[in-house]
Amino acid sequence: MNNNKHVFYSGRLRSIKFALHGIRFMVKTEPNARIHLAITILVIIAGLVSDLSVTRWLALVFAIGIVWITEAVNTALEKLCDYANGKEYNSAIKAIKDVAAGAVFIAALCSILTGILVFTIK
Repeated sequence: MNNNKHVFYSGRLRSIKFALHGIRFMVKTEPNARIHLAITILVIIAGLVSDLSVTRWLALVFAIGIVWITEAVNTALEKLCDYANGKEYNSAIKAIKDVAAGAVFIAALCSILTGILVFTIK
C-alpha cells in the first residue's frame, strides 16, 4: 500500500512540475502574459494596502484567475495551430486564434470592471 501512495504522490508532483513549466513557458514567451503578471502583482499589492473584505478578495481572485486561464488556453491553442498549420495562411486557423484572443480580451475587460467595482464602490 505504501508503494502505491508513493507512486500516486510522485505522479501528482510530476504533474505540478509540468504545470509550472507551462506557466513559466507562457510568461517567458508571451508578452501579454508578462503584462498580466505585472497587473496581477499590482492588484494584489493594492488589495493588501486597501484592507479588502473576503468577498472583495474573492472577486479579485476569480477575475485574476479567469484572465490567466484564458491566456493559458489561448497560448496553447496558438501553439497547437502554429504547429498543425505550419507557415501557410489558413482562414479557419485565423478564426480559431482570433476567437481565443477574443476570449482573453473579454476576460480582461471583465477583470478591469471587477477591479473598478472592488476598489471604488464602498
